[in-house]
Parts: sequence; C-alpha cells; structure tokens
Amino acid sequence: MSMQYVRDYYGVPAKRGGRVRYTGDKEPRLGTIASARHGGLRIRLDGDKRAMPFHPTWELEYLEAKS
Repeated sequence: MSMQYVRDYYGVPAKRGGRVRYTGDKEPRLGTIASARHGGLRIRLDGDKRAMPFHPTWELEYLEAKS
C-alpha cells in the first residue's frame, strides 16, 4: 500500500521525507518518514540507524515543512 493510500485512508499529511514528532516514549522524539508499507509508515527517529514501523495516527504529530 502506498503513501497515497496512507494519506487518503487515515487523513494525515504523510509524505516521504516529512518530519514527525513521536510522543509514545518518555520524551518526544523527532523523526523522518522513510516509506509506507502495509498501510503503515516506516519512520527513522533522529539518532536511530534504521526506520521502524509506526501506525499513521498513533502518537504522531506531523510537522509542517518550513519554506
């Protein structure tokens, strides 16, 4: 399933390279959307070497790109 599917189905502004704030840890962490897979997102949190799977609406805040 594609990034477009994730945007349409969950109503989120997800896009490859987009920045997010994950709030499911003790402290919020920033990360970058790497891809979409099986209706979810793969996000590489800052400081991590690999992207991990995340649900598009669970504990994620989508950050707007600065122009």
